[in-house]
Amino acid sequence: MNRLGNSQSPYLLQHADNPVDWWPWSPEAFAEARRRDVPVLLSVGYAACHWCHVMAHESFEDDETARLMNEHFVNVKVDREERPDIDAVYMEATQAMTGQGGWPMTCFLTPEGEPFHCGTYYPVAPMSGMPSFRQLLDAVAQAWTGRGEEVRRAAARVVEQLSEQRPPLPESILDEEVLAGAVSRLHAEFDADRGGFGDAPKFPPSMVLEFLLRHHERLGEPGSGHSALELARDTCSAMARGGIYDQLAGGFARYSVDSAWVVPHFEKMLYDNALLLRAYAHLARLGDPLGERVARETAEFLLTDLLTPEGGFAASLDADTEGVEGLTYVWTPDQLREVLGADDGDWAAELLVVTEAGTFEHGTSTLQFPRDPDDAARWRRVRDSLREARDRRPQPGKDDKVVTAWNGMTITALVEAASALAEPRWLEAAETAADLLLSRHLVDGRLRRISRNGVVGTAAGVLEDYGCFADGLLSLHQATAEPRWLEAACALLDTALEQFTDAEHPGTFHDTAADAEALVRRPSDPTDNASPSGSAALTSALLTAAALVGPESTARYRSAAEQALSRAGLLAQRAPRFAGHWLSAAEARAHGPLQVAVVGAADDADRAELLAAARRRAPGGAAVVAGEPEAAGVPLLAGRPLVGGAPAAYVCRGYVCDRPVTRPEDLPL
Repeated sequence: MNRLGNSQSPYLLQHADNPVDWWPWSPEAFAEARRRDVPVLLSVGYAACHWCHVMAHESFEDDETARLMNEHFVNVKVDREERPDIDAVYMEATQAMTGQGGWPMTCFLTPEGEPFHCGTYYPVAPMSGMPSFRQLLDAVAQAWTGRGEEVRRAAARVVEQLSEQRPPLPESILDEEVLAGAVSRLHAEFDADRGGFGDAPKFPPSMVLEFLLRHHERLGEPGSGHSALELARDTCSAMARGGIYDQLAGGFARYSVDSAWVVPHFEKMLYDNALLLRAYAHLARLGDPLGERVARETAEFLLTDLLTPEGGFAASLDADTEGVEGLTYVWTPDQLREVLGADDGDWAAELLVVTEAGTFEHGTSTLQFPRDPDDAARWRRVRDSLREARDRRPQPGKDDKVVTAWNGMTITALVEAASALAEPRWLEAAETAADLLLSRHLVDGRLRRISRNGVVGTAAGVLEDYGCFADGLLSLHQATAEPRWLEAACALLDTALEQFTDAEHPGTFHDTAADAEALVRRPSDPTDNASPSGSAALTSALLTAAALVGPESTARYRSAAEQALSRAGLLAQRAPRFAGHWLSAAEARAHGPLQVAVVGAADDADRAELLAAARRRAPGGAAVVAGEPEAAGVPLLAGRPLVGGAPAAYVCRGYVCDRPVTRPEDLPL
């Protein structure tokens, strides 16, 4: 009996018709394992994952493999995006046992949930020293039957050792020296020829880019070839011109399998595109034309391809189309000529690096854009024709669940892009998404992790959900001066401080709430990965809130943020690529708190001019709010009147305020 048919997770629904007797993660599944005295086979993945699809087709759809699984195990399927807490606990075990991790993740657990053997993808036949999946099933079943007590003791030791190996981060200083050292270390790891950091596979360093841009804004470094700005700009340019970026529809793929950004892993994740939209919008605000183009295209991709009917944003687009990776996206020269005709087809092939040999597989090529064409009108016409033709191809599947944290990041990115590029539609979309999360995902004052088709799921929100959504709400408050966004953000922050704080280690947070389901280990990972760690996201939101709220809450939020930053210094020093969001928060702290209040009537052109200049020139992490003087529920506007009857801007930095100004050119920014 397969029990996944009523799931809200598209990933679990992909497996609802397998011959495997899947269970969702539940107490009942582990009770069944205890009743039968068999191990639990835990399989973790997500809907857009290419190798998850491969293993499903090879093994989970195979009757004989399913028979072995059903006979010897209780089989549990988990969507890592719906239950990041489960994923974190067992990924830690997988990495400890194998030295690597990834998805699909395959773990064998005792009926008490303790892992004793973990891995990732297992092939249908032995390969490169790796056993086949059936061989593994037989070996684990025999070990459990013949050496069950030994296996249980080993599993208990694994959990004990993991607890010992992952203590909280020690107290450390994240000061000016650490910030400068992080830039130096990033420069040493920078790929000067191809942009980005390290070697293949290359992942978009989204949060590192934001840190580098903030560092540049604070220090105003000269263009030396070694500056933070040039590291960020060169990486953004390389990604935007490579195959990892969708040159026809906008939006970024998950990562590049090569070091030159040519061949992507084709899945498109919401969190990647939200974080990259923020970085490119920031670059656009600094006057970079490529940054502006990519920010505009990425924002439109979000609103066109990932917007759900309820007004949220879907989790991802699949890597595969009809079981073939990248089928929707790749081209041959003949296909270009077929759509465009001979002249335009040859021109496009040269422009987009579509070769006869191919840059991907089977003679196909991804689309690159190494240079802007001389004939921009011709490119627009060619691009529109190719997009229309591609839209007629089979399309990748969409995981249309709405994830709280990822939508929070998207709200922040859309608000900041709307402010930077004067696009009110993006702000409206952000407000709609925030309303959806507040009305559906907030249940009795607590966040839920996902919804789908407007129906909220049962999985509890984790720390990143609170931090990222609070950050989005604070961005909306700054853009609209509406008190409700600030009130909602502060309520989330208060809940997070109450439920996620590690009382034994001030400045440390758990990733699950104090009253959440107890797992074999309570996860607490401070490192940024594909998205900000929950701890870094909460810290950033606390810093922003401290600059926006009244004096009764400022000290509490600021103190909590300072305590958290006091534990991030060692991580930022040793591994800045995995501490980008921490470093961005530290830059905001070093640059401020920077508060900009613009007062005046909403329809006053002078106020609009002041506000536009403030948003253009205020660095990342600054708090900028505009509204009527003494507007109710907007603390930043309190005590800041018009100046001589005219709109005025008040700028305060580091608890010291400059005199108010009435002309944009006088703004002390």
